[in-house]
Amino acid sequence: MLKNLFFFPGGVKPEHHKQESVTQPIAAAPLPERLILPLKQSVGAAPRPVVTVGEKVCKGQPIAAAEGWISASLHAPTSGTVVDIGNYPIAHPSGLAVPAIVIEADGRDAWGEHAPLDYEKRSPREIQNYLQAFGVVGLGGATFPSHVKLSTHTPVEELIINGAECEPYITCDDLLMRARAADIIAGVAFLRDVLNAKRVVIAIENNKPEAAAALRAAAAAKGENFTIGCIPTCYPAGSLRQLIYTLTGKRAPTNVLPGELGVQCFNVATAYSVWRAVAHGEPVIRRVVTVSGNVRAPQNWEAPIGMAMDALLQLSEPLADTDGVIVGGPMMGFSAPTLNVPLMKGSNCLIARSPKLFPARPPESPCIRCTSCAQACPQGLQPFELYWWSRARNFAKVEEYALSECIECGCCAYVCPASIPLVQYFRFAKSEIRAAAKEQKMAESARARFEFRQFRAEREKAERAEKLARAAAAQAAKLEAAGGAQHDAESAKQAIIAAAVERASVANAAADSAQTENH
Repeated sequence: MLKNLFFFPGGVKPEHHKQESVTQPIAAAPLPERLILPLKQSVGAAPRPVVTVGEKVCKGQPIAAAEGWISASLHAPTSGTVVDIGNYPIAHPSGLAVPAIVIEADGRDAWGEHAPLDYEKRSPREIQNYLQAFGVVGLGGATFPSHVKLSTHTPVEELIINGAECEPYITCDDLLMRARAADIIAGVAFLRDVLNAKRVVIAIENNKPEAAAALRAAAAAKGENFTIGCIPTCYPAGSLRQLIYTLTGKRAPTNVLPGELGVQCFNVATAYSVWRAVAHGEPVIRRVVTVSGNVRAPQNWEAPIGMAMDALLQLSEPLADTDGVIVGGPMMGFSAPTLNVPLMKGSNCLIARSPKLFPARPPESPCIRCTSCAQACPQGLQPFELYWWSRARNFAKVEEYALSECIECGCCAYVCPASIPLVQYFRFAKSEIRAAAKEQKMAESARARFEFRQFRAEREKAERAEKLARAAAAQAAKLEAAGGAQHDAESAKQAIIAAAVERASVANAAADSAQTENH
């Protein structure tokens, strides 16, 4: 059990809306005819395509290779043919298109060669490279490449497994813990061994007793002495920094990675995918997604990456008054501009929206400085001050009030009686600060290039002058060594030239005189 918990400031307790989607087990979504696989599905560089249009691929086959250390490979979720490599829209508020690989399924769902990893004979670096090649990233939403977390050089005191799942409506991790606890525990044990962690803590919010019980039973069956316990249900208890503080009392500022504090954290779904990759040779090609909200049959679906979100939503039968879909949770998710976009590794929830479930937000009214937002902020910030300075575009002041520490959880906007979309103001300020920093960096780079060009020109000029001086000195030495004879020869040569010049002058004068007489 968990003891000596620490409690972060603020937080909110919205309606859970979780019971609706946990009454049915995880169901397998039918295989679609067409899969769109955006290349960039994790933090870091987008992988590089290693297939061509017209090429036939097997299920699990790499179709894009990691580019650099902070990157993860991409794989075919089923067998079929690559029919296009181009730009396609993704689930993002902007609706912008990004590079993607399109596979037309052949219906056979045939695996390529895949086998478990004999990890006990592999070095930590080989294991990291293996997980990168199998596309394992954080499936809690952040999609940070998991192999990078395993490369920490700081000794790991606590390995934290995040099963909190604090956002309303989302239950994919809850169902995964209930149904596949044994694989999760095996994945946690593997991560512990790779990191050589001294202590393992699996944290679950106390509104998921079935999941906690399933993990405890699986750990006992495997003889693992993990600390598995419940934390108070309070949003955003599952946020990385809030969870670390709750369990360890250690504060992790945004400019400090948890690994530097001797703590490493993985989501339960990530631990599951790690074990599937290691023990079965399966890359990340499917994930569990919650479909809930204004639908007739809320449920968790295990769907292939690249499946259209609209097709997945239809499986749960959206009701007639559905007026949109929220991708992610209601606190940190966003309203999708279109559902003709693919599921990605970080897609954990689709919530069908309706006027009854999500009434229209009242118009924004002036801030009255009630400080409700400050009381709700889990980072201990002053959102009302950040709002004023963001609105005034005084970004220096915004930085003074530690905008960089804002995790955009939405607690401030949730409690604001003036219905001010505070998070949108903060995102705007962050984007302006990033743009200014980018411009400053570009200006500094341009100045450095100019100064180097000037330095190089001066250096080349000095080198040329030095070269000429050396040549002149060598010539002078050569003349001096030649002696008087050479000097006399030179004098004679000069005398001949002078005589020739004199004769030419006399001839010219005579010609001028003759011309004058003729006139």
